[in-house]
Amino acid sequence: MQQNSGAAAEASLAEEDQGRLLRQPDLLAFLGSRSFSALAYQMQTVAVGWQIYELTRSPLSLGLVGLAQFLPMVVLVFVAGQVVDRFDRRRIAACCQVLSALCAAALAFASFHHAVTPGMIYALIGLFGVAKAFEQPSLQALLPSLVPASLFSRAAALSSSVFQTVTIIGPSAGGLLYGLGAGVVYSIVAAAYACAALSITLIRLRQPARPREKVTLAAVFGGLHFIRSRPEIMGAISLDMFAVLLGGAVAMMPVYAHDILHAGPWGLGLLRGAPAVGALAVSIWLARRPIRRHAGLLMFAAVGIFGLATIVFGLSTWLPLSVLALAVLGGADVVSVVVRSTLVQLRTPDEMRGRVAAVNMLFIGTSNQLGEFRSGTMGAVIGPVGAVVLGGVGTILVAGLWMRLFPKLRDLQRLDEEVA
Repeated sequence: MQQNSGAAAEASLAEEDQGRLLRQPDLLAFLGSRSFSALAYQMQTVAVGWQIYELTRSPLSLGLVGLAQFLPMVVLVFVAGQVVDRFDRRRIAACCQVLSALCAAALAFASFHHAVTPGMIYALIGLFGVAKAFEQPSLQALLPSLVPASLFSRAAALSSSVFQTVTIIGPSAGGLLYGLGAGVVYSIVAAAYACAALSITLIRLRQPARPREKVTLAAVFGGLHFIRSRPEIMGAISLDMFAVLLGGAVAMMPVYAHDILHAGPWGLGLLRGAPAVGALAVSIWLARRPIRRHAGLLMFAAVGIFGLATIVFGLSTWLPLSVLALAVLGGADVVSVVVRSTLVQLRTPDEMRGRVAAVNMLFIGTSNQLGEFRSGTMGAVIGPVGAVVLGGVGTILVAGLWMRLFPKLRDLQRLDEEVA
């Protein structure tokens, strides 16, 4: 009886917290902006991947797309952190989303006039990378200000659930609409980014005044120094980075859809959306049942499952099995994302969140965009199957090594400890 009453009380508390989250208009505006931006990004990724592979028939060209987006993040990471900590984060995000809309509009115009070249795609994706270098840390640093610390874990899971929902819709819609032409997809992408910019301006939260530090080397690199001083944060960020850097199979999806699974643009959209299906299911579960114990061990287990699912996907020649493997991969990845993002956001002082978020985004960009470049170059050398399978094996090895290198992360229990 006591166990039943305890479970009922926990469920009632979860519903009450969920209701409190949904009654906060600033959080809803934030979720709207992130959703439109994510929808645009996913549709654009499908269109760019398919279009450039049609133009070049080269796995390396797919890797170069990731590199073109990654390089601006490397160059601007510390500048972005300073800007985010010194100026209005809402305006920064809105300006970046407008720039992304203009890049998509340029791709739409060129596609309608049959004037797209690989060089043009790389250049515009580079500008898009500039926008992302500022937008992502702005949004990441903004979210903790919208909810109390006690609700942040649920808010992060809710944000992930909304994000994964549009990540399911985006690739599928992009793949289907590509049948009408790349220009149609890019036009909708531009409109979605414009809606994201409008949504972020609806946030009316008054930010507390943050001290303006002098721009010194110590201040510029403050985010990096802070992360290095927190082993649990450093371990979580670097584990996630190497796991996706080695195990990421995203760059090879156009090759699998086109040459291995023979599924066409619609199949590519299905493959791109499959990880989000698994991630959405796990995000909904975590929103109702947040991680309260063994957070570190759960993160390591999830990374191991991520690597195993990557291997299965790499070896599969059957579309349903490929989709299932990617769904499992996505579900495992969201556990790592929730642990990492909660640690970073709650254990970082507000005046440093922009710089820490920028460094975190660099790690994420390294894993995603540089991971695409690694996958593309290895795919060109040893073939797409070998590149994906070898990456999955590497991910599992990294998880085992990191358990020994970061015992504080391995032994981590709770996530909801806010910085003093």
